[in-house]
Amino acid sequence: MSFSKGKLIVIDGTDNSGKATQTDFLVEKLAYFGFPVKKIDFPQYNTKSSGLIENYLNSKYGQAEDVNPYAASCFYAVDRFDASNKIKKWLEEGKIVIADRYVTSNMAHQGGKIDNAISRKIFFNWLFDLEYTIFGLPQPDLTVVVHVEPEISEVLGWQRQAKEWRDKVRDIHEENIKYLKKVEKAYLEIANQYQDIVLINATDQSKILPKSDIHDMIWEKVVKLILK
Repeated sequence: MSFSKGKLIVIDGTDNSGKATQTDFLVEKLAYFGFPVKKIDFPQYNTKSSGLIENYLNSKYGQAEDVNPYAASCFYAVDRFDASNKIKKWLEEGKIVIADRYVTSNMAHQGGKIDNAISRKIFFNWLFDLEYTIFGLPQPDLTVVVHVEPEISEVLGWQRQAKEWRDKVRDIHEENIKYLKKVEKAYLEIANQYQDIVLINATDQSKILPKSDIHDMIWEKVVKLILK
């Protein structure tokens, strides 16, 4: 099955919400049903365009709060700009492009540094203009934000480190619970502000839902988009 115009679908969410897993589930299911699908992950680690991001996440420039949100957001925007022609080509070919994180991630993680609500909204609007107007990134047809409360996210993060990361240091965004709460607030505001963003609650009674249940909720939103 093909489309005259492709679709860009973003899987985003709070830390340790299982974004990568849900992205893979969605790509596999779309391919199974015969849809032409491409996947892209942001940041594009181990590429030249992500060099500043890797320095930032490894605390080379200090703690997250120490790096100006307007400056840090440019690191991520440039990385996406580097991939934008590839994404546009896929869309022109009629493919469904699934992105693991996108502009909303930048808005939330950097906007979370800004305490004043009005200033935060000004930042959202500035970043939207930077990435979509100045850099010309394709706008998503759908963004799904998988929401996990910071307290649960923190526990999941430490469990994940113990299981998978034994020799890997967690990045500065995942070490600060107060910061994660601010990021959560920013995600909720963004989901309320922009119509193409859908928020999915991935927890129940202080526990994260089974991966299959989260996938089912995402799939329901995706089907409505691609079949309308």
